[in-house]
This record gives sequence, structure tokens and C-alpha cells, in this order.
Amino acid sequence: MRYFFILVSLLALMFPAHAQTSLLGLGESSETASEATGSTDASIDALIKIIENDETRAALIERLQQAEGGEASASAGEPASADLSIVRQVAEYTQAAAEGASATILSLGAVFMDLQAGISGTDGASLSMFMDVVGPVLLVAVGLFGSYLVLRMLAHLLSGRMAAGLERKGWLRRVVGALLAVLIDLSTVLLAWGIGYVVALNFSGATPGRMGINQSLLLNAFLLVEITKLVVRAVLAPRLPALRMLPVTDDNAAYWFFWISRIISLIGYTFLFIAPLLAANLSPAMAAAVKVLVMATAATIAIIIVMQNRDDVRNWLNSRAEKREDGLGHFLVALGRSWHVIAIVYLLALLVVWFANPEEALPFMLAATVQSVLAVIVGVVIVSVITRFVSTGLNLPSDIKDRLPLLETRLKAFVPKVMQVVRWVVIVGVVLAIAQAWSVFDFAGWISTDEGQGFAGSVISAALIILVCLVLYVAVSSWIEFRLNPNFGSVPTAREKTLLGLFRNAFTIALVVFGVMLALAQIGVNIAPLLAGAGVIGLAIGFGAQSLVQDIITGIFIQFENVMNEGDVVAVGDKSGVVEKLTIRSVTIRDLSGTVHLIPFSSVSQVSNMVRGFSFHLSEMGVAYDSDIPAVKQAMFDAFDRLMETEHKDHILDNLEMHGVTGFGDSAITVRARIKTVPGEQWSTGRAYNEIIKSVFEERGIEIPYPHVTYVAPASPSKPSKSTNMPPQVEGTAKALESDGPNEADDGGSER
Repeated sequence: MRYFFILVSLLALMFPAHAQTSLLGLGESSETASEATGSTDASIDALIKIIENDETRAALIERLQQAEGGEASASAGEPASADLSIVRQVAEYTQAAAEGASATILSLGAVFMDLQAGISGTDGASLSMFMDVVGPVLLVAVGLFGSYLVLRMLAHLLSGRMAAGLERKGWLRRVVGALLAVLIDLSTVLLAWGIGYVVALNFSGATPGRMGINQSLLLNAFLLVEITKLVVRAVLAPRLPALRMLPVTDDNAAYWFFWISRIISLIGYTFLFIAPLLAANLSPAMAAAVKVLVMATAATIAIIIVMQNRDDVRNWLNSRAEKREDGLGHFLVALGRSWHVIAIVYLLALLVVWFANPEEALPFMLAATVQSVLAVIVGVVIVSVITRFVSTGLNLPSDIKDRLPLLETRLKAFVPKVMQVVRWVVIVGVVLAIAQAWSVFDFAGWISTDEGQGFAGSVISAALIILVCLVLYVAVSSWIEFRLNPNFGSVPTAREKTLLGLFRNAFTIALVVFGVMLALAQIGVNIAPLLAGAGVIGLAIGFGAQSLVQDIITGIFIQFENVMNEGDVVAVGDKSGVVEKLTIRSVTIRDLSGTVHLIPFSSVSQVSNMVRGFSFHLSEMGVAYDSDIPAVKQAMFDAFDRLMETEHKDHILDNLEMHGVTGFGDSAITVRARIKTVPGEQWSTGRAYNEIIKSVFEERGIEIPYPHVTYVAPASPSKPSKSTNMPPQVEGTAKALESDGPNEADDGGSER
């Protein structure tokens, strides 16, 4: 990349000589044309005489036929030389550059020779006449610049007070303040210019109401120079940091404005006022010499400024490049290494071109430079605003956040990417503007053709389609999010949640497909083969992935029959849990342990929904065989009454439904009852009922049998020793059994 910048610099240095040669060639052609114009009438008269005579007319026809044959033979030999066209063009370019450089040196020497001749040829009378001209001009200059100085002081006070009030305001108010400051500065320039005209018309001439051409030159030079400086002051704002849009420190802004304004004043007043004044009253050679000296001085100052700020600009570009990891970052690093070389070469090229042909080449370079600088400034301002907008972030009002909690997150995901695309569009626009200014690429001419308009229309149409698709996606997603928000409007049902989720997925897929197809169609891609290919691929998928088709078809029927929705508790196959996500081809279930199961519909043969319509808590209590069954039933009713006094009463839809004795077990009688609840509340209601019924049974002495083991020690002929290793409980039980006898021990040792 560094060698690329060096090559560009060398080519830029060679351009002035080539431009000079081309322009000199144009001048010679114009002189030849003017000389040929003088003999036009004589040639016409001779041609008329030849045509009137038959013999001379026949001879003329014969000569024309011979000339046509010679041109044909010459054209037949052209392909042999066309093979060397590239080499020949390089040689001609090198020759033109060398001749142009030589002509530049000769013209520069001629300027200084003319300066010496002009100074030596100036007599005392001319100097006296020049001083008579300078007097009225000085009077106008005093009135002009004195009034401008006073007006500038007043304008600075007014702008300073306005900027102090906008120091901590938003960027929009600061932009408005900057525009007002520009209007104030412009009014000072126009007022001072008007005061200068008043002085010139009434006090600087012998006749009131009339002024000389020299005063008019000064006033016009003042207007153009000060307006140019006003533009620089508006961009840098050296004394109004609160109104500065560029990320530049106060010292740097003051430094750059000081030197740029001095160079503008030096060149502007010299070319627009001093040089014409010298040429009209002393000597054109002296005026030309002054121009040369001023241009050389300005170029020297500019080169010194470039060298002084070489490291600062490189560090600034490197700091900008560190924040980026794309191609622009590498470009900034390479530019930081070689920017001073490019700037110095450009300044030298500008100076050489002006030396060679200031009438034609210099205006082109100046106009191209101004257009390039304006394009870069506009691009930098737009990119800076975009960067600041992206870095600041998008913050929505709190009421919108409450209604659409995910809208801000969704916008933050899309808006920076859109702004990134806009940033690159601005960069491309700046590059095209620079290429247009330097006649590298005639973008304006190309865009006016049918091809250019068709290309631009296609790109803009495709971009608008993509933008509309993004807006539609955000709008539909936000509407679905608002509809699913239980805090606003009606509370969505499980069916609505499921259908809206499926609609969002289907809409997103359809929007992406149609948006891509329409965008491709706008840029000239034939989408008919794509649609046909999509049909073939769909057919192949239908045959090759039959399980996928079965998943989709089963999912469609499940949705039509409303078997389950998001949030339902279902059992699908051997898996049960809460439905977290339901798509057109699968269901996602999270079980009680937190494990997520993804089940395709092709493997679903049965779905059990536990929260559809209403639910039951089934209470089956096992009591001892010696329990009083009516007392057990009453205890269960009393436990239900206590349950109705808790917060679970809102979930219970009916009274306790007693089924009675439903079975006889090995050690317990089963008494069953059930409680009707709202869907999904049977488990919490059942847990609370179990706690209460346990307490009621304990209060009333109703035994809930449970399996337990009684250890019976074997009988021994002698009394067991006092020292035993059995636990105290087992030892006590053995003693009791020994004293009671074997029959009672057998009865008490039954397992239940």
C-alpha cells in the first residue's frame, strides 16, 4: 500500500508537464487555425475556377481518386503499428512529460527576465502615477477593513453569548446555532463591503458618486476572500467550540484556521487586487513576477505546515484505524504513513502547473481541488453524524418500552447496520465526486445515459425493497409483541400465543423469500429459473425427506384441531412437561427437571393435554382396616372446608366429589375423592389439600398405614445374656415378645 501511494505521487508530479504540453499544443493549433483563416477566401476562388474548366475538373477528380487509394493502403498498414500502441503511448507520454518539464523551466526563467526588464523600464513618472492611484485605494481600504474589524468584534460577542447558552444542548440546537453564527458572520462581511462602497463612491474620487476601477477591484477581492474565509471559520469554529461539529481540539482549530486564512488572504488579495493593480499602472511583467513569488511563498508555507503536522496527522489516522478492523482501517494506516508525501507532491504539482499555464491548467486544478475538498467535508460531516448517532444509541420513551419491550432491542439490531450501509454509500459518493472533479470518471455523464439511469434505478429499487421489508418485519413483530403483552389490552389466550408465534415465523420466512426475489428481479436477475429450481428442490425434498413432510402435515392438523398450545402441560409419547415452543413441524417440551425435549410431529402418535378446559385433583387416601369409613369421609370433607379458606379457593370450581371406598389393599383401604380446579392448578391445589388432610387425620387418630418391619428374636433354651449387641429398641421388643408368648408375637409381627 505504501508503494501504491508513492506511485500515485510520482504520477501526480508528471501530470503538470503533460498537461502543459497538451495545453501548449492546443494553443499552437489555435494559432495555426487563425493563420489559415486568412487564406480561406482565396482558396474558395481557386476551387471555383477549377470546377468551371472541364480539363482541370477531370484532373482534380483523378487526383482525388489517387488520394483515396493511398489512404486505403495506409489504413491497411495500420494494424502493424497498432500492436505497439501501448508502448507507443507510454513513449509519447514520457516524451510529453520531459518536454513539458523543460518548457516549465524555460517559462519560469522568462518570468524573472520579464520582471528584471519591467523593473528597469519603470521610470519616475510611472511611479508617481502609481502613487496617485494608491492614495484613493488606501482611503477605501481604511474604511473597509476598519469597519470590518469593528463589526467582527461585535459579531464575536454576539456569537459567543449564543454559543455559551448552547454548550450543553443537543446536537440539533448546536447545528441551528452554527447556522445563525454563519449568518452573523456573513452579515458583517456584507455590511463592511457596503461601507467600503459608500467610502469609494463619496470620499475616494474627484467626483462624488463615481469611483475608479482600482477601488472596485479591492472591494470585490474583499468580498470573495472574506466569504471563503467565512466558510473555513464555519467549519473549524476556532473561537466557538460549542458550535464546532468536527472532532477537533481548540488549539488545532485555531492553528489550522490561522494558517489557512493567511494563505487564502495572501493568494486572494494578490491575484484579485494587487496583481491587476500593478499590471494596469506599472508593468505586466512586475505583476506576473509578484504572482510567481506569492505562489511560491504560499506553496512553501503549505509544505512547512504539512511537515510540522506529519506526526500529528499520522497519529490521528492511526487512532481512527485502531477502532476499525475492516479495509478502511488498513487504508487509514497506509494513508497515515504517506499522506505528507502525497500532500507535498500535490502542492508542487499545483505550483508547476501554474508556472506552465496559469490560464487553463490552474483553474482546472483549483476547481477540482475545491470540489474535492467540499466533497470530503460533506462526507466527513455526514459520516460523523451517522457515527455519533450509532454510538449514542437509540433510546425510546418509557411508555413505548412498556408497550413494546423488544422494539428498542430490535431497532438497535437493525438501525446500526442500515447506518453502516449508508456510511459506505456516502464514502462511495465522495469518491465519485472526486473522480468527477478530476475528470477521471464522468459519473454525471454516465448517470444521464440510459444505462446509468437503469443501473441507478435498479439499485435504488432493490434498496427500497429491502428497506420496506425491514420496516414491515419490525412493524409486524412489534404488533405481535404488543398483542402478546398481558399488561395492555386483553390478556392473550394460549391459542392466540401459539397462532401468533406461528404467524410470525411464517411471515418472516415469506417476507425474506419475496424480498430477496423482488430485489434480485430489480437488479436484473432472472428469477424464473430460481422459482423453477425452488419447485424442483421442493419436489426432491418431498420425496427424499418424507419424514419432514409428515412432520409438517401432522403439525398442520394438530394446529387445526387445537390439540395443544404454548404453555400447556402435555404428555407426548413418554415425555411430559410444559410446551415452550410450537412450530409447524415440532414441539419443544421442558419437563419437571428442566430438561428440554424436541419432539418432531412424525413421531407423535398420542398427545395428552392436562390443562384443557378444567382439571381434577384425584385424592386417594389409604386408611387402616380398623378405621371408621364414615369418619374418614367426614375428615376428608372437613379438610376440604379448610382448603376453601385458603388462597386456593379461587382455583376450585366445585365442591368435593366423594367417590368412597375404591379398593382393598394388603394393609389399607383406599378412599377416593376429587377436586375440580381450573386448568393447570390441580397440582398446587392437591399439594395444599394433602397437607391439610394429613393434619386432620392426625388430629382424629385416623391411621395412614405404611410398610414397617417388626423384628422377632428366635427363642433360646437359656435366658439371653444381659450383655447383648442388639440395639435398645430391638432388645426391648425381644423381651416383650419373650414374656408374651409365641402366639401373640406372631400376631404382632405381621407386616403391613
